[in-house]
Amino acid sequence: MQNDVWVVADHAGGNPRRITLELLGKGRELADAREGRLVAVVLGHGLLDLGPAFGQYGADTVVAVDHPHLHAYTTDGYTEVLSALVRERAPWLVMVPSTAWGRDCAPRLAARAGAGIVTEVEALWLEDGRLLTRRPMYTRKVMGIVEYVGSGPHLAVVLPKVFPPAGRQEGRAAQVERVEAGVSEPRSRVVETRSLQRERVSLTEADVIVSGGRGLRGPENFALLEALAAELGAAVGSSRPPVDSGWVPHDYEIGQTGKTVSPTVYIAVGISGAPQHLAGMSGSKYIVAINKDPNAPIFQLASLGVVGDLFQIVPKLTEEVRRLKAQG
Repeated sequence: MQNDVWVVADHAGGNPRRITLELLGKGRELADAREGRLVAVVLGHGLLDLGPAFGQYGADTVVAVDHPHLHAYTTDGYTEVLSALVRERAPWLVMVPSTAWGRDCAPRLAARAGAGIVTEVEALWLEDGRLLTRRPMYTRKVMGIVEYVGSGPHLAVVLPKVFPPAGRQEGRAAQVERVEAGVSEPRSRVVETRSLQRERVSLTEADVIVSGGRGLRGPENFALLEALAAELGAAVGSSRPPVDSGWVPHDYEIGQTGKTVSPTVYIAVGISGAPQHLAGMSGSKYIVAINKDPNAPIFQLASLGVVGDLFQIVPKLTEEVRRLKAQG
């Protein structure tokens, strides 16, 4: 198993989410290069039909741990189960999604399993037999190349939307291995889960994001961004000040204390560009900044900068997008 690549799955009822498909795509490439297996590790309760769900996206094997204590993520439960599996089977590489639970669990898993860990991974490749990663450092002021040493296990916490998702292979199924694991009573439990219903795509999966900052002056003006996002098929995000002020839910926050996103287009409206915010969005392919201050730091990073009053620019931009769409 020294050449096996594991993907710890982020899933909904046994169906892999997009970030899991991205890890399966990269994992397939690395497993083939090492002549090893690609293994999807799925934790949960009431897990069914895992073979086709993961096999059609490249997994050779699904290791499933089904237990009532794993019906929702807890730090204790996931760390206990995953660390036991890694210590027993010693995979070469374990890829964990950089989600809220992934970032919480991965350092604990690395410590218990004695694995080298790299977080916020943006690239992962083999070079002369060495496993290398690239990750942002110092709030994305520089990019670092990090090499894993030793024979493994290696642990990579991978950012969303940095790898293309695995292609679907109709009819392909993975072998399912169901593991009986003793899971201790967790010291914490999920009492209630409330999903914030977005009308469009989630922030971490969006190709286009329209994000607002303190320059919007109040919660009512996020309606301007919602209207533009509706025309673009985009998600709406926020820097930290609007969240702290209660204008939008915490789910909107992008930055060091919020989500990290990598859309194709990021439209920053009324955002000055504090380092804490840039840390969460500077991986965007194209950045469009709209701000009345020509010296705002966001312009140093922007692909296109518009200096002016957002309350005039955004409605006109929305109207123009609507007009172009009507023309077909």
